[in-house]
Amino acid sequence: MNNAWRSHCPALPSSPVSLSPRSLLTTSLRWFAPFLALSLAGCGQPPLYQQTGFVFGTKVDIAIWGLPEPLAARHAAAVLAELDRLHARLHPWQPSPLTQLNAALAKNEAGNADTELIGIIDEARDYARRSDQLFNPAIGGLIGLWGFHGDQYPARLPDPDQRAALVAAQPTLEDLTIVGGTVSSRNPAVQLDFGGFAKGWALDRSASYLRRHRVYNALINIGGNVLALGRKGEESWKVGLQHPRQPRAMAVIALRDGEAIGTSGDYQRYFEVGGKRYSHLLDPRTGEPARSLQSATVIAPPSREAGAISDTATKPIFIGGREHAIDYAARFGIGDVLLVANDGSVFVSASMQPRLQWLVNPPHLYRLR
Repeated sequence: MNNAWRSHCPALPSSPVSLSPRSLLTTSLRWFAPFLALSLAGCGQPPLYQQTGFVFGTKVDIAIWGLPEPLAARHAAAVLAELDRLHARLHPWQPSPLTQLNAALAKNEAGNADTELIGIIDEARDYARRSDQLFNPAIGGLIGLWGFHGDQYPARLPDPDQRAALVAAQPTLEDLTIVGGTVSSRNPAVQLDFGGFAKGWALDRSASYLRRHRVYNALINIGGNVLALGRKGEESWKVGLQHPRQPRAMAVIALRDGEAIGTSGDYQRYFEVGGKRYSHLLDPRTGEPARSLQSATVIAPPSREAGAISDTATKPIFIGGREHAIDYAARFGIGDVLLVANDGSVFVSASMQPRLQWLVNPPHLYRLR
């Protein structure tokens, strides 16, 4: 599954690699391309090792700097194997422990959950509370109704009565009761789908593995959710921020040790009906795709939950819109925020603005307040 990029004295590109998600796969999610632009003066310098795979329905890239190739390859392969395991356990529509639990909840029965799955539920419940339930992993039924439980999703609108019924049921993680190794729900409409933070959560697990094994300089990219460890030689790790309407990067951002960056956008998983775009980012209050922005990007400061926070926080920011962005970001300890409005205008927080190296100048640039 994994194809390693190797070279004894590699010739690296002199500009950022920026690929549109749809140029990879229609199911690809957030994508930042690592900036592989550091020239190597000679073969005696520490190597950049990269290994890629496909997990969580998207491209995964692991770059490790400064280790001998066999050692870097072994650690990258271990991370990819763990991501495969997590993907199989958390899959929301193919057979998995999560679908088994959802089947029990739908029948108003208690389902089994191990310590790992219970830990995910508890962490997600905390994030959902911070977001006023705009990040809501209990609306898997609604996501499936819109056709986003599949590798391909048809261009059709859901039945309005079914959608209204699911919205009226108001499923949340607060409906769950956990006793020992069992999970029950007082609301049969609860269907768990952790796609809103699973990649970020997996980033944190990957970073933890690398730190434990003394891999201190690496970049982990799970479909555009990116976490940086250390540096790439004398330079910081750099990522290209995908333009939401063009197949290229709009800006480059340097990440500090332990930071994670995540984006939610309407260009990642969507279909069109009657010339109107319908993305997978659903507003639980209406049961419809949120439409106030093209994309929302945040950088989470270093912590053991940086990956999960960078993934999760973009949901209430994207759904809640520009007026509430700073408030929701602050609830997650985030100061660096960038929004792309529907007209292409960009709004950035005061701390984010100096970090941006623009490749495509936005039509209008505003301070986010």
